[in-house]
Amino acid sequence: MLENVHWLGHASFRITDGKTIYIDPWQLKDNVPADIILITHEHYDHCSPEDVSLIRGPNTTVVATADCAAKLGGDVVVVKPGDKITVQGIAVEAVPSYNLDKPFHPRQSGWVGYIVTVNGVRIYHAGDSDHIPEMDALRVDVALLPIGGKYTMTASEAAAAANAMRPGVAVPMHWGGIVGSRKDAERFRDECKVPVRILEPGA
Repeated sequence: MLENVHWLGHASFRITDGKTIYIDPWQLKDNVPADIILITHEHYDHCSPEDVSLIRGPNTTVVATADCAAKLGGDVVVVKPGDKITVQGIAVEAVPSYNLDKPFHPRQSGWVGYIVTVNGVRIYHAGDSDHIPEMDALRVDVALLPIGGKYTMTASEAAAAANAMRPGVAVPMHWGGIVGSRKDAERFRDECKVPVRILEPGA
């Protein structure tokens, strides 16, 4: 399920399976052109106009929250939690993403995670979120979950979220850069009751 999912570091991913889909591109090391770009919220390490410009072409569809769309300019499909759209034949669901007890990602901002369905595989990118109640009802094959703490879930909180969702495989993200370490990723793996893959950036 992960052969076409590439972690680019932090919360940035590229999915390549017929279409090239980026989620939260940041500090890109290459500029493989994008068919679709999905952005979860307007913070600089997720909504980066400089990185988007490297991979955005005339036929690229950009999907983002309203505040990020204002930063990016050009044609952007604006989404809010609960939206379900089809982008270049790919089903995309925008789902809630927020903090419960931290000020960094308030629920009222309307920021999102995404569920992208590629060839029947449902891939969930949680964005910068805590273990919110809405997560437990999600049924996904791949869960990309932030584990670095401070701004998002800790490793233990993310493991609890994964155990509630029971995806086919869980992948820790949002570590190794601003916050979080490999030890956090390993703690997440050890506390999960579902399969876990710790990816290397670019792999």
